[in-house]
Amino acid sequence: MSEKQKNASAYWKENLKYLFVLLAIWFTVSYGAGILFKDALNQIHIGGFPLGFWFAQQGSIYVFVILIFVYVRLMNKLDKKYGYDKD
Repeated sequence: MSEKQKNASAYWKENLKYLFVLLAIWFTVSYGAGILFKDALNQIHIGGFPLGFWFAQQGSIYVFVILIFVYVRLMNKLDKKYGYDKD
């Protein structure tokens, strides 16, 4: 295997690691906070609405948008690390 192929393989391995971690965070927030832990979270209110309801309706969307920006930042660093940031 050439050095270029090893670099590409390492790049995609790290990329998939980032994807799985970020998707696990999103799943935990959307499914966990919105469904599994909603009864405990509903004890706290934000703007007059229970926190569990808020996560189910708004929170998971906000977390997803934040995770998009985190992913872009991580991929920019990864591109520089492996030399894919040059055209």
